[in-house]
Amino acid sequence: MNKKPIIIVSAEPYSVFLEIFFKSIKRINLKQPIILISSKKLVLLQMKKLGFNFDLNLINQNKININFLNNKKINLIDVNFKFNKPFDNISEKSNTFINESFQIALKILKEKKCSGLINGPISKKHFLKGKSLGITEYLSKKTRTQNFAMLIYSKNLSVSPITTHLALKNVNKAISKKKIYTHVQLITKFYKKNFKKTPKIAVTGLNPHCESNLKNCEEDNIIIPAIKDLNKKNYLVKGPFSADTIFMKENLKKFDVIIGMYHDQVLSPMKSLFGFNAINITLGLPFIRISPDHGPNSLMLGKNLSNPNSLVNALKFLDK
Repeated sequence: MNKKPIIIVSAEPYSVFLEIFFKSIKRINLKQPIILISSKKLVLLQMKKLGFNFDLNLINQNKININFLNNKKINLIDVNFKFNKPFDNISEKSNTFINESFQIALKILKEKKCSGLINGPISKKHFLKGKSLGITEYLSKKTRTQNFAMLIYSKNLSVSPITTHLALKNVNKAISKKKIYTHVQLITKFYKKNFKKTPKIAVTGLNPHCESNLKNCEEDNIIIPAIKDLNKKNYLVKGPFSADTIFMKENLKKFDVIIGMYHDQVLSPMKSLFGFNAINITLGLPFIRISPDHGPNSLMLGKNLSNPNSLVNALKFLDK
């Protein structure tokens, strides 16, 4: 096995991520090796408590030789994490561990020693503390990426919110023609590169039924002009569509991607339709970054009941 490895950052130590990681690597055989960045002590203790049994192969982050990597063992870069219990409440005590894990991954990615990054969930409240809206924005800042987009991808349908983890009261101020244009550009480039096709894209309005009794209506002033400009450039974009009807079955057959104006406008129906069979991809970064489409799920921590499908799909997507 001499292919470039997939880098996985376990991120929040008190999430269900290691559980779904153990379940995923037990379920599928990958062509590419995996390197997990986490705490050796945490991995061993959670593995034992959850009833899994894998051998570890400790990797030196500065001496990665892809010619000797395989998935017979869990290839692990050990990051120091001081803790008392294998399962505990999420707190800011894990912030240094999470940040160091991402720094190691970014260093490896910068050296082009891997094929892509998968990260586990984090607590926005404890880790990001308002400095970034989400890991999408966190990684964009770390890589100095100005144009980026969140794409929740599945082979049947994908969605992308123009604004991500933003309070609803601020959404209308954050929408612009440039953002819509950038999203369509990045999504089209992604589909052309990975699937050799120009995607058919639907764009929702912001207001109910795409109308407002206000004089400064976002649909008239921003969304419709953006769509017209994009069509002049030969992008396949239609809209704006009312968010309460665009996800009806007859409409879904017409489009590959639905772009919404805010997070829950498109992620709520997406998760209702496809559950854990979708993955979160950040477009625009200098590397491909994917995460399972769910959060830390602390209510199920240590119960061995979490669904690994989203991580399985993330691994399959990168395993070329």
